Amino acid sequence: MHDLPSCFAMQAKSPEEPVDARVRRRLRELRTERGLTLQQVAERASIDISTLSRLEAGKRRLALDHIPSLAAALGVSADELLGAPAPQDPRVRSRPRTFDGLTMWPLTRRGPASGLHAFKITVSAKRHTPPDLLPVHEGHDWLYVLDGRLRLLLGSEDLTIEPGEAVEFTTWTPHWFGAVDGPVELIAILGPHGERLHLHG
Repeated sequence: MHDLPSCFAMQAKSPEEPVDARVRRRLRELRTERGLTLQQVAERASIDISTLSRLEAGKRRLALDHIPSLAAALGVSADELLGAPAPQDPRVRSRPRTFDGLTMWPLTRRGPASGLHAFKITVSAKRHTPPDLLPVHEGHDWLYVLDGRLRLLLGSEDLTIEPGEAVEFTTWTPHWFGAVDGPVELIAILGPHGERLHLHG
């Protein structure tokens, strides 16, 4: 394997960031954005997981031989892995998804946010009958009602959440929310388990 030549590093680096440091940073960013583990990337790149871990941590010198396989494992070109990322449009433009009387607009990207994502949610006026068995799952939900009156079943409690009120609760408690007497608009912060439940049942 061949280390990155110093002349190549001089040409490819930004004024502040050498190419090997940039590739390590991009490697971590791309892997995290795609929700991949070290093990998954190592298997796709056909390298040892300890090698990949040391590369990311800067404890092993990056070699040219690593670039093509790592880029392929992450689904990018070698140039994308070597180069500085293009400025990202800060606007979030995800399409809404509808399931079981909920229409959800993602307000965050699939990036590193401790697994939490924000949504704007419209609750249909027809969503007023809870299931016989209230769901439970790992995590926490946070809801803020913008408009309408939200019915929240939380364990043995039957609550009406008014506009301007927020609720936060562990989702290990059996729970469900729907409309009281018309459509409801709210902002929610959900973990991955809650997101899957509300979008896929």
